Amino acid sequence: MTAIHVDAAPDATEPIVPGAPPPQPLWLDFWRGIAEDNPVMIQMLGLCPSMAVSNSLENGIGMSAAVIFVLVCSSLLVSLLRKVIPGEVRLASYILIIATFVTISDLVMQAYFPALSKTLGPFVPLIVVNCIILGRAEAFAGKVKPVRAVADAFGMGVGFTLALCTIAAFREVVGNGTLLNHPLFGPNYEPWNFMIMPPGGFLTMGLMFLVMGWWGERQKSKRAEVTP
Repeated sequence: MTAIHVDAAPDATEPIVPGAPPPQPLWLDFWRGIAEDNPVMIQMLGLCPSMAVSNSLENGIGMSAAVIFVLVCSSLLVSLLRKVIPGEVRLASYILIIATFVTISDLVMQAYFPALSKTLGPFVPLIVVNCIILGRAEAFAGKVKPVRAVADAFGMGVGFTLALCTIAAFREVVGNGTLLNHPLFGPNYEPWNFMIMPPGGFLTMGLMFLVMGWWGERQKSKRAEVTP
């Protein structure tokens, strides 16, 4: 009798692309960028614009809006073209896609928000080389379906926005005594101008990392107490 070999059916949950993230609900893809993998506070990416343009909340909101737009649009297009772009030129293709949306956001900002565009200066065009956007295209968007790519990109964008606007609000309040250019403490307040200068960005970032480290150790201690 001739033996018949039957191959086992492939696992339906096995990722099609090597290195693709495992399946999970969309809300977890979104939430990951806000909390456990926050690009600024956890992964420490995008620190240059986080310190350079965070001397006022208005600047922080403008930069965050540009980053979210570029991140979501580029991740969506990368995911849609993931089966078309050859692996050998994927990074160059990703940069070209990102640069296209950065140019769009820069031109729109120059047309409708010229004062903000002038204040942000070269940091909007430099979004092209932002590690957050290129990293998500390479690690996530190029390996998953468009819906997951958009959920991940939007979560990372919101996480970046929360971190950047927190830094910007703190620096503006302490350094200028204002929030969105509205006085908070009256005419007798003496602003700490150091905080809206470049060294103030480093100090604020260091304080943020200190708080995050303290919070992380506190959570570890609580888990250790619960675990028998």
